[in-house]
Amino acid sequence: MITNNFVKRHIGPSKNEVDKMLQVIGVGSIDEMLYQILPDNIRLPEALKIGAGMNEYEYIQHLKDLGSKNKLFKTFIGLGYYHTITPAVITRNVLENPGWYTAYTPYQAEISQGRLEALLNFQTMISDLTALPIANASLLDEATAAAEAMIMFFNSRSRQQVKSGVIKFFVSDGVFPHTLDVVKTRALPLGIEVVSGSLDAGQLDDNYFGALLQYPDQFGNIHENKPLLESLKAKEIQVVVAADLLSLTLITPPGEWGADAVVGSTQRFGVPMGFGGPHAGFFSTTDKYKRSIPGRIIGVSKDAQGNRALRMALQTREQHIKREKATSNICTAQALLASMAGFYATYHGPDGLKEIARHINILSAVLVIEAEKAGVRQLNKAWFDTLHFELKDKAAEVCAAAVKEEMNFRLIDESHFAISLDETTTLADVNKIIAVMASITGEQHQDYVCDPEFCGLLETFPASFRRQSLFLTHPVFNSYHSETDMLRYLKMLENRDLALNRTMIPLGSCTMKLNAAAEMFSLSWPEFANIHPFVPADQAAGYMELIENLERDLCEITGFAGLSFQPNSGASGEYAGLLVIREFLLSKGEGHRNICLIPSSAHGTNPASAVMAGMEVLVVKCDEMGNVDLDDLKQKAEAHKDTLAAIMVTYPSTHGVYEKGITELIEIVHQNGGQVYMDGANMNAQVGLTSPGFIGADVCHLNLHKTFAIPHGGGGPGVGPIGVAEHLVDFLPGHQFVKTGGRKAITPVSAAPFGSAMILPISYGYIKMLGGEGLTYSTIMAILNANYLKEKLKNHYPILYTGNQGTVAHEMILDCNLFSKTADVAVIDIAKRLMDYGFHAPTVAFPVHGTLMVEPTESEPLAELDRFVDAMISIREEIRDIENGIADKSNNLLHNAPHTVGMVVNSDWNYPYSREKAAFPVAALQNDKYFTPVTRIDDAYGDRNLVCTCAPITDYM
Repeated sequence: MITNNFVKRHIGPSKNEVDKMLQVIGVGSIDEMLYQILPDNIRLPEALKIGAGMNEYEYIQHLKDLGSKNKLFKTFIGLGYYHTITPAVITRNVLENPGWYTAYTPYQAEISQGRLEALLNFQTMISDLTALPIANASLLDEATAAAEAMIMFFNSRSRQQVKSGVIKFFVSDGVFPHTLDVVKTRALPLGIEVVSGSLDAGQLDDNYFGALLQYPDQFGNIHENKPLLESLKAKEIQVVVAADLLSLTLITPPGEWGADAVVGSTQRFGVPMGFGGPHAGFFSTTDKYKRSIPGRIIGVSKDAQGNRALRMALQTREQHIKREKATSNICTAQALLASMAGFYATYHGPDGLKEIARHINILSAVLVIEAEKAGVRQLNKAWFDTLHFELKDKAAEVCAAAVKEEMNFRLIDESHFAISLDETTTLADVNKIIAVMASITGEQHQDYVCDPEFCGLLETFPASFRRQSLFLTHPVFNSYHSETDMLRYLKMLENRDLALNRTMIPLGSCTMKLNAAAEMFSLSWPEFANIHPFVPADQAAGYMELIENLERDLCEITGFAGLSFQPNSGASGEYAGLLVIREFLLSKGEGHRNICLIPSSAHGTNPASAVMAGMEVLVVKCDEMGNVDLDDLKQKAEAHKDTLAAIMVTYPSTHGVYEKGITELIEIVHQNGGQVYMDGANMNAQVGLTSPGFIGADVCHLNLHKTFAIPHGGGGPGVGPIGVAEHLVDFLPGHQFVKTGGRKAITPVSAAPFGSAMILPISYGYIKMLGGEGLTYSTIMAILNANYLKEKLKNHYPILYTGNQGTVAHEMILDCNLFSKTADVAVIDIAKRLMDYGFHAPTVAFPVHGTLMVEPTESEPLAELDRFVDAMISIREEIRDIENGIADKSNNLLHNAPHTVGMVVNSDWNYPYSREKAAFPVAALQNDKYFTPVTRIDDAYGDRNLVCTCAPITDYM
């Protein structure tokens, strides 16, 4: 069998193409190129000890072996995770479709109208079901969404509350335990005091600014909350409710009884449990908080032709603007999973969702009736799907007996257990559950036979709790209920977008590399998809073996001693890493250290994460070459040597250069008592050549959705595990339901113990199929591709920062500022014009205003690199025509870009250039032309007229 051939599948340039590219760069070999680019003092002395790469067949067989070690029991644990049925049309056409999973975050809205509509549908679904007017385009999970609500309330305290030092936040004891833990994690660095207990309005005084409830609560009980909220509001206590979304099709939504915000998970809307994630958390709120809501909001605007167009509005990457003053560090959402959940609602429609919810609800009523016959008491007075059972001193026996029958119940204490039903539950399952109970109580059991007429009348909550309001009335939720209709709707949206399956996405800092099909297969395998995150360890043995193997490989790659997979985004990894540093300093009696040094070039999430971790940000200057100013660093580190906690530094730098002074930087910080946090955004230029641990960093987060091939999914999922040096291993985040983390673990940073575990096999496959040599070669090819582009473009666009010999690392910055003076062309005009050439724009105006940051990755072949070069040179000539007066300074190709098919075929063509020049500027486009569905979007209009849900049904009548 041919083995170790995956390298040829993953790497873009062939051997012959590599030779041609080296000639263009002006070096005789790869070694000579690396000698010029990579500082000697950071080079790894030996090759990665990871072994040879597998071929795709070998890897799939290996993964099947691992999957077979997971036990697919029916799980009734609940706590926010449920078996669900993903409609096959969504599995095949979204989850398994590179047109959806390889798309980038929709910062360039004109080429993202399909995924933007999917996310607008998601927002509308959340707004409708929770009965609140504004929803964002998803958060990372339910627990972090609850924590975000707490922080939003904290920052929204009245002046009098701030003046009076009101810092208490109440969490009801009905809230999921892991949600409480994450809320505590987020509260501690900010000085928020979390109080948990049984909630009654009388016990909360004006020392509280907010409260968190669960609806239904963790034991399944539905409470009458309206009088409580009225009392709390009278005391200026803001209330967030963590709600089960499916239950809101049947019971009164929190927005109708006074909640200020509603959060939760959309997992049970067709997204597999996946051992904990990824799942889209949701967040809705009142109009009062529309300028404070965390995360992304998709808004409705219009384009330059007056057509309806969608865009990201309001809080879009707000941390990159506000930096250390940001109220949240959120950068990634769970866009792919949010789209899936929205499509689940679209496919089923309001009646279908109610039918699913009622099916579950009726079976829960049958279970209660039959459990009582078996001698087991149910404690809830009103419930939806979760039942709280009491059996004195025998709860553990019941749960153990269930496991023998390949079922998992939730053990609460020695006398209590809970069972949560879901859409996969059948009457046969209910009878099996009753048989287990009867086996412990000694009662006789006879299978229940359902009388449809009788069962249809079963009620589990009072009529006063029943939802009366309509929801999902928009046509999108009432038009696509056949597979034919749904299939075509999904394809229509996909065709509006530009994803990696059509073109290179040359985004600097975001590493849009190939997401190989073999890496993706396991996403729809039940052995990995249908595992609850809190099952007994032996039921997830395959997952645990994979996680242990992946941790070992990533430790080898990073040079670190330990790793946590819990952070489910890069920004979450930043935050978790800083919390680990904070806890380490506290353990040494140095809790007073709170200064975090951050270079001025850093990602905006860095200062935002530092502030969230309770640190004070001090900015370090960069020199004219983009390097950290070591003199300024030394002066600030020494001036704050008694309070210095950490520095956050990206390597290679955010400017795309291997800074020679990195080891000196680390030494300065260590000498002054600080820890070094390395932002792993640019690990694609480190793997196999150097490593954070070898360089001397103490912590580093890894963007698995960048360097390690997990797809971006239109803006998420992301995974941001942290690697740490030996002295920090004890402080890695733990979890109360599953053993993980260090001996002195910080509390969790996300709901699930291993974060978004279902997508870890993607990175695992990437590493296993490339092997040690292939991983290193991938890094080399990323550097080669970048330097090839630099050489081809340097005579047309100034390269802003380079190393000592004029080289770059794996990305470069093209300076476009001059064009605004010579031709009134802004960098955004170039980005929009690239769409006419069939390209997604590079990163615009980051990290330097007026620039394009270009990263080709190792996966792009020479032909695609040259196609991009041709496009960029052609655009430069179009700018030159403006500079020379050949083209009009205001009415030109760049200012009017992108050109839609509607513009091109319109008989009223009033532009001083040809249709051919607008739509087909290079000959290659004649064979494969992408047209944007809208032209330039009016961002200002969208901000002035905020609309973030689908239009009301009255607009269609």
